[in-house]
Amino acid sequence: MQLPHELLAIVRAVHAVGRPRLVGGCVRDWLLGLEPKDFDLEVAGTDYETLVRILAPFGEPDLVGRSFGIVKLRLAGAEYDFSLPRRESKTGAGHRGFAVVPDPALSEAEAAARRDFTINAIAYDPLAHAIIDPHGGQADLRARVLRHTSAAFVEDPLRVLRAMQFAARFDLTLAPATAALCRGIVDSYHELAVERVWGEWEKWAVKSTVPSRGLVVLEQTGWLKHFPEIAAMAGVPQEPEWHPEGDVLTHIKLCLDALARLPEWRESGAPRRRYLMFAVLAHDFGKPSTTVHTERRGTLRWLSPGHEEASGPPAEAFLHRINAPLDLID
Repeated sequence: MQLPHELLAIVRAVHAVGRPRLVGGCVRDWLLGLEPKDFDLEVAGTDYETLVRILAPFGEPDLVGRSFGIVKLRLAGAEYDFSLPRRESKTGAGHRGFAVVPDPALSEAEAAARRDFTINAIAYDPLAHAIIDPHGGQADLRARVLRHTSAAFVEDPLRVLRAMQFAARFDLTLAPATAALCRGIVDSYHELAVERVWGEWEKWAVKSTVPSRGLVVLEQTGWLKHFPEIAAMAGVPQEPEWHPEGDVLTHIKLCLDALARLPEWRESGAPRRRYLMFAVLAHDFGKPSTTVHTERRGTLRWLSPGHEEASGPPAEAFLHRINAPLDLID
């Protein structure tokens, strides 16, 4: 992996006191052939004060994450996160109900086990140019499988929505055992802050390559019930002559994937991609309430008269539920 020159100099300095590893999304993206962004480093074998002292000559360290063992360093127009390996224990409901204790003595496997999915639990030694993959993330990437790293997955219900957007972004299929874990925590959705719910939906809308994969995850996990406007489209019939693909939800999935394949969509800015993706998702929200089997020109057909206008109120309700910005709703 090619690191920015200034970051490589920092890594060499940190190596004098600890064990620096690139972790998380930058490693995953690099292995997928994408340009790595958001370089995050985990440094074992040292303490917080020593890490801050080593980083200080390179820029002004931001210690806002001190209680979690995180130091942010801004330089050359970029921001890098340096963290200590840490243990997490469940103390309450939701994704915030954790006690986090930095532990520089954790092994590579122990440090990686707290991450949500195996594809995000791969580390990289930037000095030895070595991949550290104790949980089989590379094999899952090759197989395009999204799999939980450990049984602790169920402690954070936000991970189900992360599964939704990861599947859509990287064209992944949810592992059956992971889907079962998600179904077991389906009633914990109410524990999530709406801001975090929107964060995952926004990534789905802006970064998807196969957006239907995200909806399939919601179906497989039982979490589609939390988005009733989408769930209502499942099984709603369409006239086969005009819609040979099947029911309304199948139609929506195909439309979403067709949108994501358009060069014009991929080359648009994030606000326009988001707007168009949600517009396509919601364009038939009115069909469940308007679809009838009735005669037209002497033939019985499935029709949805007025479904365009009827789609407006459920679209607005859905966007409010996921805490979408008001300008997008308008």
